[in-house]
Amino acid sequence: MMHWKSDTDALPLVGIAGQSATTARELQLWLCSNRHDVQQLLHLHGAILFRGFQVACPELFQSIAGVFCPQFGEYIGGNSPRTRVSGNVFSSTEYSREARISMHNEASYLRQMPRHILFCCVRPAVCGGQTPIADCRRVLNHIDPEVRRRFDRFGLRYVNNMHSGIGLGNSWMDVYCTKSPSEVEARLKEDGNTWQWHANGSLRVFMNAPATSRHPTTQDEVWINQAEQWHPSSLDPEFAADLMMVLEDDELPHNAFLGDGSPLAPLDLVNIREAMAIEERTFEWQVGDVLLCDNILVMHGRQPFVGDRKILAAMD
Repeated sequence: MMHWKSDTDALPLVGIAGQSATTARELQLWLCSNRHDVQQLLHLHGAILFRGFQVACPELFQSIAGVFCPQFGEYIGGNSPRTRVSGNVFSSTEYSREARISMHNEASYLRQMPRHILFCCVRPAVCGGQTPIADCRRVLNHIDPEVRRRFDRFGLRYVNNMHSGIGLGNSWMDVYCTKSPSEVEARLKEDGNTWQWHANGSLRVFMNAPATSRHPTTQDEVWINQAEQWHPSSLDPEFAADLMMVLEDDELPHNAFLGDGSPLAPLDLVNIREAMAIEERTFEWQVGDVLLCDNILVMHGRQPFVGDRKILAAMD
């Protein structure tokens, strides 16, 4: 049924369909019967790529994702622009195809971040468009001890500014899937966040989160934050300079600080990006591929691309 093509350190581990089973339904049934063993492999490798099973539509993908996502996540409070494709399946992202999305653990700034995230390739890009991944355990090993101590001591504070319909970034209505301020406040209170409403209807949210964590099952310690991605130094330098001329640090669409509100040191961000680059792994998408990621053990991103790329996503 499944042929494993990898070495012991592979990322991702690749499972290729055998000659006797090549359909999405057969993959779903096999995963249901072997879920425990697959979960053990996932804890070891962090990500598994299933190839050759003809998973080519949202409905088939959702049936497979449901093996690992008994309760699908609605992506409420998430920062990435996404479109619901069908049921509990979303587009992977709506960011411009010219943009590179740095690696990150999905929604690590939320109190209840997804445990798993899955991707399905309906149509690969003509050029580029890879989904780079990295093992967060290994990334942590490359972080300078002084940087790690600083982040462990203070944690992170994420600042998210959302407009009320017109403006830079996302609206709070899209992020929280409601037009009710009271519903938003209830969600923010439940998550332990603080917030400010402004006269123009915009919303500023402050989210504190740790920089490292331990996997609840394996107890592996991981580097799990989006400090470098939320920081303006991740933007095009010219665009960032223009923004900083008209906006204060805490007025940007999103920004990251140490947990006490102090700014992140530029050299710390350089070290973090170097650590991630060392562990980055890529593969070429093929039609029907399904990538299963443990969202605590592995971070993911996206390379710029040319063509009509279509990658689906589901999470719990």
